[in-house]
Amino acid sequence: METTDTKPHTIQTTTLRFPDLRLQRREAAQLRGYFGNLFREHSPLLHNHYEDGSLRYGYPLVQYKVIKGVPTLLGLEEGAGLLTELFLQVRELDIAGTHYTIQGKDLRQEKVAIGVDPSGLHQYTFVNPWLGLNEANYQKYKKASPEEQQKLLQRVLTGNILSFYKGMALRLSPDERILLTAKLSPKRINFKNQEMLGFTGEFTTNALLPGAVGLGKAVSRGFGVVSFNG
Repeated sequence: METTDTKPHTIQTTTLRFPDLRLQRREAAQLRGYFGNLFREHSPLLHNHYEDGSLRYGYPLVQYKVIKGVPTLLGLEEGAGLLTELFLQVRELDIAGTHYTIQGKDLRQEKVAIGVDPSGLHQYTFVNPWLGLNEANYQKYKKASPEEQQKLLQRVLTGNILSFYKGMALRLSPDERILLTAKLSPKRINFKNQEMLGFTGEFTTNALLPGAVGLGKAVSRGFGVVSFNG
């Protein structure tokens, strides 16, 4: 692949953690519901619904996660500013009727480069299961050989990265191509009271991704969380 001299595309990120609290991974949905209701009138970015009840389509700019037990919120671009503005005011959480007093918060603001890195490859791990398959791809996956399954997952994951870039207003140039290999294992999970097929594992790519960003389906509820390994 040819290298380019294009200027790196950077985005603003804000990560807000509550390190003294511990939640179950499945409680990320309740975390989203709590903050979405608390600040419902402020911005549709917080809950992806407009005032008339219609859905906001597009990549979620505020994401709610439980990473290794720690409640974590990630804001991207406009969502990064919202976290800084609003959530430092929060003194308590109510998750499914359980009250938590917030003793401490960690806030980190960064400018992060995204896009194809011409200088090398990077390894990432899914720290929360990745929901990559829609119904059509799931049917193809079931019928495929193990080798074909991995190739299918790699194509879908590449598409997820491109969708994230699109949500960040980044379009790759014609001579930029995402290279990706993955080692993923299936994992049955419950989502909205339904059993679904998710995946855990690692992938290596020339695509630059922010730490804790979500890929695939249900990223605003904490699925598909990526950890940067180097």
